[in-house]
Amino acid sequence: MNKQNIFNSTFLLRLGVSVIFLSHSLHGIFTGNDVNDFGNFFLNKIGFYPFGVFIAWGVVISQIITSLLLIANKGVKISCIINIIILIFGIKTVHFSEGWYVVGAGRNGMEFSFILIVVLITLIISDRRYEKQITR
Repeated sequence: MNKQNIFNSTFLLRLGVSVIFLSHSLHGIFTGNDVNDFGNFFLNKIGFYPFGVFIAWGVVISQIITSLLLIANKGVKISCIINIIILIFGIKTVHFSEGWYVVGAGRNGMEFSFILIVVLITLIISDRRYEKQITR
């Protein structure tokens, strides 16, 4: 059985996207009630009551777990898919109505989520290619 090398050609992309997901998730945990507030004051108000806090914590915990898996180069496809779903949900509920730009010509737009999705799709494609190479 061949094991995937953690430090393969996708390491920097996996590390970079993981740092972004971890920084957002851990910030939400360690800076007061950010996760609970997001669940209560945003998700519950847009129709997810009474599950807003549960969903918010599910997103945070899943991003922590998937980030660690991406760094370890384990479960890359499923980790990417989970985060793509989270990002698409974020675009639909928050960023789309704000437009494209995060800063500059706009505020809180979807461009950052878009590039993260592209990176995650690239990791999925790269993971498939790597699997094909080691099974030959």
